[in-house]
Amino acid sequence: MKKLQQGFTLIELMIVVAIIGILAAIAVPAYQDYTIRSRVSEGASLAGAARTAVDVRHAEGVPLASFTAGNASYGLTAGISYNAKYVSYVSVLANGWVEVGLRTTPSLGLGTAVGKMFQYVPSDHGGNLQWSISTGSTVPTKYRPRT
Repeated sequence: MKKLQQGFTLIELMIVVAIIGILAAIAVPAYQDYTIRSRVSEGASLAGAARTAVDVRHAEGVPLASFTAGNASYGLTAGISYNAKYVSYVSVLANGWVEVGLRTTPSLGLGTAVGKMFQYVPSDHGGNLQWSISTGSTVPTKYRPRT
């Protein structure tokens, strides 16, 4: 009578372990980047009020070049009042730029974005504002929110 093979050989098990190791080596850094990017995006949502205030001022016919710095001139509360777990401030700068600063606490899991900032830059396109992220932003490019 012929005996049937049961179970896996050692080489088969080693191949499976190697494949899982390779997948983990790729997936873990990608997941860490994803979580940091999602934490930085908290700033994008908090900047919404400031960006809307700049949009309204522009819609009233005020040219971007004459926009002054300071949240109060746009009817907004102080920059530090726009804070959350990962964001420390949101401020309106001259020319309608909106700056978002991230917290400096390393234990928050912001990676290399800890304590950095990014800026939204408005530009006039046919009477409407189009927003982009400033190249002078200190948050690493891979973590910056999309506009």
